[in-house]
Formats: sequence, structure tokens, C-alpha cells
Amino acid sequence: MNMTKTHKLAECALLIAIATVLNFIQFPGPWINGGSITLCSMVPICVIGYRHGVKWGLISGFTYGIIQMIFGMNGLKGITLATFIAAIILDYFLAFSVLGLSGIFRKTIKNQTTAIIAETSFAVFLRFLCHFISGFLVWDSLINSTGISWSGIVYSLEYNGSYMLPELIITVVAITVLCKIFNFSSVNLKKA
Repeated sequence: MNMTKTHKLAECALLIAIATVLNFIQFPGPWINGGSITLCSMVPICVIGYRHGVKWGLISGFTYGIIQMIFGMNGLKGITLATFIAAIILDYFLAFSVLGLSGIFRKTIKNQTTAIIAETSFAVFLRFLCHFISGFLVWDSLINSTGISWSGIVYSLEYNGSYMLPELIITVVAITVLCKIFNFSSVNLKKA
């Protein structure tokens, strides 16, 4: 696949915009401190990682994370500066950037569907891990000022798992369907 940087940039910008719009289509849930189940909002970022590689994926994921932060800042009220910075790094910058790692197995796994499912699952797991670590390092310390506790770790696992597992399933199903329709390795997204 040989694309100009301008073409890649335009495609990545369009896919980031689509991901942002899809993020607003959310299923209701009990996540008062952030997190949600969306309609395939991670799929466009994972497609970028697969189509254009890890570098473009990480940059696009980071950009998407900044956009998510802008729209999700209401969950960051009434906290210390250190907590604010830690939450931004873990819950936005890192959590969404790692979605760009969805191109990591492309050259080692030749089957497009298998590669993109493996990469997407890996990237979404890493996003979960970022939220999970933030949950017990940052958010539990706000609630329990006693430091890291088993109850905080279990709570973070349950809280973040309750929306990230359905997000993973929705993302993998959607990307599998798209792999049956499109050849993501092709410059012009030819039908598979």
C-alpha cells in the first residue's frame, strides 16, 4: 500500500471524526465516574492502526484521546492537580493512544480477519488496563485516602470491566463484519 502522507492524514482525520460521532451514541449505564458502552467508537481508531501501522495509529489514538478529554472533563472536577494530571495521562492520553497498537500483528499474521481481531483485542485490553490502573491508583485514592487497597483494586476491575468487556465484544464483532466487506490492506478499501 503506497499512500501519500496527505491522503493518510485526511483518512485518519475522517476516521477520528467518525469515532468521535460514534462515541456520542451510548448505551445507558451506571458509570457516573466515566466510561460508557458506545456504538463501535473504537473501530475507526483500530482500523487506522491496521491500515497505516502503529505510528499513525498511536498518533491518531492520542488525538482521539485529546478529543475524548475535551468532552469528558466533567468527570475531573474537585480533584487535586496531581490527581488531575494522573487521570489525564492514564484515562485519556494512554488509554486511547494504545488503541493505535491495533496494527502491531499485521505483518506477522497474514490473514486480515485474524490479524485485526487479535490486534483489536490486544489494543482494547491495553485500554482497559489503563483505566483499571487509574481506577485504583487515582480514583480509589480520592474515595478512600488510605492508599491502594484490595477493595479499590476489585472495584476498579468491576467498574472498568463492566463497560470495557461489552465494548470489546461490540468492537470485535463490528470489525469482523467489516473485514468480510473490505480489504483494509488496499489503498482504496476494495471489497474483500
